[in-house]
Amino acid sequence: MTELHELSALEQAAAVRAREVSPVELVDHHLDRIERLDSLLFAFVTMTAEQARAQAKEAEQAVLSTPDELPPLHGVPTAIKDLTITRDAPTAFGSRALLGFQSPVNAHAVTALRRAGLISLGKTATPEFGLTAHSETDFGVETRTPWNVRYSAGGSSGGAGAAVAGGFVPIAQGSDGGGSIRIPASVCGLVGLKPSWGRVSDGPTPPDATRLSVRGVLTRTVRDSAAGLDALVAYKPGSLVPIAGPDGSFLAQADREPGRLRIGRFTAAPSGVDVDPECVRAVDVATELLVGAGHVVEEIEPPAGPALTDAFLKVWALLAAAAPVPADKELLLRPVTRMLRERGAGIGGAEALGLLAALQGAARPIIDRTAEYDVVLCPTLAMPPRPAGWFTEADDPVEEFERTMRFVAFTPVQNVTGQPAVSLPVHWTADGLPVGVMLVGRPADEATLISLSAQLEAASGWVHQRPELPPRESRCGAHRNVRTEQN
Repeated sequence: MTELHELSALEQAAAVRAREVSPVELVDHHLDRIERLDSLLFAFVTMTAEQARAQAKEAEQAVLSTPDELPPLHGVPTAIKDLTITRDAPTAFGSRALLGFQSPVNAHAVTALRRAGLISLGKTATPEFGLTAHSETDFGVETRTPWNVRYSAGGSSGGAGAAVAGGFVPIAQGSDGGGSIRIPASVCGLVGLKPSWGRVSDGPTPPDATRLSVRGVLTRTVRDSAAGLDALVAYKPGSLVPIAGPDGSFLAQADREPGRLRIGRFTAAPSGVDVDPECVRAVDVATELLVGAGHVVEEIEPPAGPALTDAFLKVWALLAAAAPVPADKELLLRPVTRMLRERGAGIGGAEALGLLAALQGAARPIIDRTAEYDVVLCPTLAMPPRPAGWFTEADDPVEEFERTMRFVAFTPVQNVTGQPAVSLPVHWTADGLPVGVMLVGRPADEATLISLSAQLEAASGWVHQRPELPPRESRCGAHRNVRTEQN
């Protein structure tokens, strides 16, 4: 018998509409699962159980009183990343320096998901200001992938990835400035779609001047990711000049045949680091599936090189330096954050403007080099999932960040170009760890990515693979995140 947490977000919404399950039952089921099992994954930093139950009761009443007016994901549980401001729950940005911060407003992404009918159960773990590829903080344990709890769930949307893969929610909000949706998607065996820059609003806070970061969702299925994107774009446009979307919804693209596509593939890392054979094997698996579906797949050179990585690193340091930290709280920051802030603070205004212009200028030839291809295929990451503690084991902030950059050698490129990209779980190692591949679309062409991803999903059958967690909470010395309960 299928349990409620095994249903996709759209399946849960359909069950609510059909009155086969109530939003209250869904919320209680998932809250119980979190209570029993999050001591293994450390996905949540704040729970909003009572708020969620109150919203579920309202959602249940709407099913009875206005069944024809229900939003598309009505009554479905979700979670919000701790980098995303929420009015009714604290946002610490993964930082001990900002514990207890309460925003007076919601991020547009939060409002959009709520209007789509989703009910947040809490805030998910993220590293300090989203700066690293793991989700350890100074007030919580590193988030783990449900496929093997000895391994990291990645970052910076690591809590979101662990929450979805662990069956705590079927869809979770994330953000991606250098791969932060795609990284946990790869190591947690999920679909992680990074929308085009300008597709989803990052308001009401001032926009990211670097044009790197975007908001999105993590899910188990392509259709859920498409529905999540529909929800995010329905509220407000993502830029002053809205970018064109498909005819109809993004969800409709998942039911559309992509046609015969020309796909370029590469497996060498743009930064020049070594790529693990398992990550190359994942691209080979995807290639076999794509060729079997009738597409043309051709080898190409990596469209970017080490120079782009060097410029990205300097801009990343600028982002770290711009994080709003009270002067008297600087010493509470993690060493890697202080290191990056010091690097960023050493870049003057004129140099900063030049870096931003150079980074955006570098995007043009990257896009031009792949313009003849409908989609580009490459590894999501340069390595399979890393053991918990691997990023920080040297106790050296320089080494911690260098390990992050070796791990994420492929993902920052699409943040620079603004292209849509998706990580898909097509391969598992012999010891059961997921390894994703990345599909990169033409600018503003999420539609083709969604259509092709749905075809790959059907061919690979990844939706039928689930991690096995024990039925009851482990008491064997597990440490819980320091979580707050928001009433």
